[in-house]
Amino acid sequence: MRRLTRFLVGVVLGASAFAGYLAFVGVDDVLRRVGEIAPAAVAVVVLLVAAEGAVDGVGVWASVRPLKGGVSVAKSVQFALAGDFFDTLSPAGPVSSEPIMARFIGVETETTYSDALAVRGVAKYVKSGAQLLVSTALAAVVVAGGSSSRVVLVTLAGAAAALLCFGVALVWFRSQVSRGAVLALTPVVRWLSSLYRDDPYDERVVEAAVERFWSRILRFRDRPGLLALVAVGGVAEQLLVAAALWVALAGTGTTVSLLPIVAIVPLPQASSIVPIPGSLGTYDVLLGGALAVVTDASPASTAAAVVVVRTITLPFGLSVGGLCVAFLRGWRPTAGA
Repeated sequence: MRRLTRFLVGVVLGASAFAGYLAFVGVDDVLRRVGEIAPAAVAVVVLLVAAEGAVDGVGVWASVRPLKGGVSVAKSVQFALAGDFFDTLSPAGPVSSEPIMARFIGVETETTYSDALAVRGVAKYVKSGAQLLVSTALAAVVVAGGSSSRVVLVTLAGAAAALLCFGVALVWFRSQVSRGAVLALTPVVRWLSSLYRDDPYDERVVEAAVERFWSRILRFRDRPGLLALVAVGGVAEQLLVAAALWVALAGTGTTVSLLPIVAIVPLPQASSIVPIPGSLGTYDVLLGGALAVVTDASPASTAAAVVVVRTITLPFGLSVGGLCVAFLRGWRPTAGA
């Protein structure tokens, strides 16, 4: 009975979110755009989107491995798809799921919230860095080949440099960052713990959690293979998304090179600063415009390709992700089962 209830909750979550997406985009517009793509291309895009969601589990598996042996491959894929669900619904963008998923990962691995958040934070950083590095290298190749889209190279190189500087500064000023985190988190932790504890957590508990957070990050120094696997998984995701866009463009009769598409896939993530769940509208415009610039395809073709891929990606993440969310362990504050 409990599994049936969770399944129904997952169906409701996914269906409600999908209905919201269709209401925003418009059913007629979606059907018109999908009709512009060859049916065989749409089927291939569906397979590529599903594969991208499953490949995300590679990074999850590798990142949580230090937590008492980690979790199974199936659980890793479940966590990855559940994270996609929260990322899509949250206005905070593609990193918003990590603080949420850390709770469920901590329960599943029988570790603490700070432990889970630390390893997932490292994984997110390594994944983003690997994708930006690949994109910058490919953008340099495209520009060297005579393309005029140098703004893409400059933007990607700047993002990669900023990511590197942020990581160095975070490690260099570790003690100051830790003190600031303790000061900021203590009131929040005290209030939240007071909801289910007679003796709320104090500053000492927060300090210990922050130290465990850093210790989990530093443990990856002895396990570089796991970080390499996270990076490979992130690049594989990037390639699958680019392939889906390439197939969708081919379905409109537009033949372009795959490399420029791979290069710009991380670029529209800047749209996550706009407080809209799933970055609806902003992401689509940025991605469609970037595709038109680097591939010289017509704006109408790129718009059709983007709408089709997003129309498949978002419902997949919301429906399948909603089911995965419903079966997560750790919803109750005082129980892991």
